[in-house]
Amino acid sequence: MYLVNRSPSRDMLRMRQAVNQLFDESYTSNTDSDYNQVYRLPIDVYSTENEIVLTASVPGMSAEDVSITIEGETLSISGEIPALIENVDWQFVERYHGKFCRTLQLNVPIDMDNAEATFKNGILELVLPKAEAVKPKQIKVKTK
Repeated sequence: MYLVNRSPSRDMLRMRQAVNQLFDESYTSNTDSDYNQVYRLPIDVYSTENEIVLTASVPGMSAEDVSITIEGETLSISGEIPALIENVDWQFVERYHGKFCRTLQLNVPIDMDNAEATFKNGILELVLPKAEAVKPKQIKVKTK
């Protein structure tokens, strides 16, 4: 007899990830050529009371090679990882080379004048301060 520790929420998350991957692959892959495929840049995003912080790994690139635009509530990060060396006999090619892009819908207004992007050791960090209108306000209770 085997005891199996089941977690329905973990199993549903795995199923959701599998379905998302299936749809991502079916809609983003190009049947003509894999070379025309745009890589979906993996990112980490967290939110604090005052800002949204996004990090992405883009090794081997410089700050000038990455383009960041915000139009309305849409954030886009794009660029191109340089092509492989030609005229060599590659044994393995596992790292992606070519165009990449990631587009997100921001659900809060951003203070664009104070937004900052930094690039260090192949890690892009984007700090987007929330606009004053969406920051939590505290109301002090007065006694009479």
